[in-house]
Amino acid sequence: MVETLLPGIRARSAVTPRLRANVLEREADAASAAGQTVLFVHGNVSSSLFWQPTMLGLPGDIRALAVDLRGFGDSQTLPVDASRGVRDFSDDVASVIDALDLGAVHLVGWSMGGGVTMQLLLDRPGLVASLTLVAPVSPYGFGGTALDGSLLVADAAGTGGGGANPDFVARLAAGDRGDEPGSPRTVYRSSYVAAGFVSEHEDVWVESMLSTVTGVDNYPGDASASENWPGFAPGGRGVLNTMAPTVFDTTGIVDLEVRPPILWIHGAQDAIVGDASFFDLNQLGAAGIIPGWPGDAVAPPQPMIAQTRAVLDRYGARGGAVTEVELENCGHSPHLEHPEAFRDALVALVTAGVSA
Repeated sequence: MVETLLPGIRARSAVTPRLRANVLEREADAASAAGQTVLFVHGNVSSSLFWQPTMLGLPGDIRALAVDLRGFGDSQTLPVDASRGVRDFSDDVASVIDALDLGAVHLVGWSMGGGVTMQLLLDRPGLVASLTLVAPVSPYGFGGTALDGSLLVADAAGTGGGGANPDFVARLAAGDRGDEPGSPRTVYRSSYVAAGFVSEHEDVWVESMLSTVTGVDNYPGDASASENWPGFAPGGRGVLNTMAPTVFDTTGIVDLEVRPPILWIHGAQDAIVGDASFFDLNQLGAAGIIPGWPGDAVAPPQPMIAQTRAVLDRYGARGGAVTEVELENCGHSPHLEHPEAFRDALVALVTAGVSA
């Protein structure tokens, strides 16, 4: 049996009108009155467990909390209505902030969690003191768009729940802890981190991935038929459909009246969120992995990094402070792979307003 909580971390429940959420906190913070609170939001096929080393590495005068999204970790399993984009998740996180009476927090969102935190900033800006985006999903969603965010085809074919690897989903559901091709452990090694990275806590990360609830209402969700390549379009239920570009668009953050500072930190070797992501069906088609690809003029890979940079450039041009940190020899998990650089950048953001 793997002990998933690291020494110095404890779990508690936050009961809100929306759900029962699992929240991690440092044991030292439970009796402290730290002035600044950081709330970490995990990504897809993961949980709050991935944030533990980061939480333990923060200074003692910063309170560190991490929340499990619905259907992940030890939070309540509830269906995900993807017609709302990621709002089921972002509304849940807001409800936890309210229930714990945290006030404005420094939000940190990883991958899909970056999309969740951008949506929360849009809907409840008063709850966000700063925003750290860690290898975030593009502000235009995942897959199916050109640089300006416009849909390549009207139904966003090739995005959403139909894009999940069914073997991987089955291995998650079966609790596969092995290291065969397609297993969660192998996906972690090949996609979550850059080649050669080794973690003493790998078993914990695998347990975190295995906490993902599978099915049409959770991960990956459902799909609909499409006349466009590769033959499917987003459905209306489940995790992957929340990031389909037909329902997800957080570019409205550039129009907020008050724009909190944003830190964007990402790895140069990110295999999941990148301008040539091998989780993008169009990139797989271009590489010949999925047959029948109609060509770059019809189905080009999504320029995810370029899109994020363009939106954040507009955010900065309108008065919001934006800091970009790109890390070499780093994949999809800067907080794991470069913990010191990640911590330093985050602490500088959190304490900037305090020392000013």
